[in-house]
Amino acid sequence: MATLLHLDSSIFPGGASSSRAVTAVFARTWQEQHPEGTVIYRDLTAHPVPHISAEAHTAAFAAPEDRTHGQHTALAARIRLIEELEQADAVLIGAPMYNYSIPSTLKAWLDNVILIGRTAATDNSKLKGKPVTIVASRGGSYTPGSPRAGFEYVQNYLTAVLADTLGMKLDVIVAELTMAPINPAMAELIPLFEASREQALQDAAIKAKAVVADLAA
Repeated sequence: MATLLHLDSSIFPGGASSSRAVTAVFARTWQEQHPEGTVIYRDLTAHPVPHISAEAHTAAFAAPEDRTHGQHTALAARIRLIEELEQADAVLIGAPMYNYSIPSTLKAWLDNVILIGRTAATDNSKLKGKPVTIVASRGGSYTPGSPRAGFEYVQNYLTAVLADTLGMKLDVIVAELTMAPINPAMAELIPLFEASREQALQDAAIKAKAVVADLAA
C-alpha cells in the first residue's frame, strides 16, 4: 500500500490559493487511482514545524552519549519528520513564490529533513529516486526569456535541494500570473493566467496518474 506525503505552504486557504487548488487535484487523483493507498497531509501554514535551532543542528554531529537533553529532544523532532519523508513512496509539495522565494514554513521543513549522513551526502539515503512533485505558483511570469527569469528562486532552489542534494526524482508543475485577477495593472493578463491555471490542473491529474502507475510497475 503506497503512501503519498502531501505538503502545502500557501498562506491562503482553499480555492484562494493556486498552489493548494493544484495540489488538491493531484491528491484527489492519487486517491481515485489508488484507493487503498494512504495520504499523509501537512499544512505547514496551519501547523508549522519549528525552525532549525542550534541544538537541532549540533545534535546531528554529536555522539548520542554526549548530547544534552535539549539536543536529544530537538533531534528527535527532526527524525520524526525525516522518517515520515523516508516512509512515503511519493511526495507532493505546494510551493508558492513569496518575494521571489519559497515560504519560510517550507524552508523550515526542508532545514529539518536535510540531515548530513542520512538524507544528504550519503550513498545510503532512502530518498534517492523517490518521486517528488512540486506545484510552483507565482504572481508574475518567470519563464526563461521573460524579463524576470533571473528572479526565479523557487524552482531553481528546490531543484538544487530536492534533486541535486537529496537525489529525489523531481517534477515541477507551474501555475503563474496568479496576481492578474487581483492587480488591475495586470488585468490584460487574466486570459494567460486562466490558461496557466487550467494547464496546471490538467498536469496535476496527469502526473498523479503517472506516479501511481510507476509505483505499481
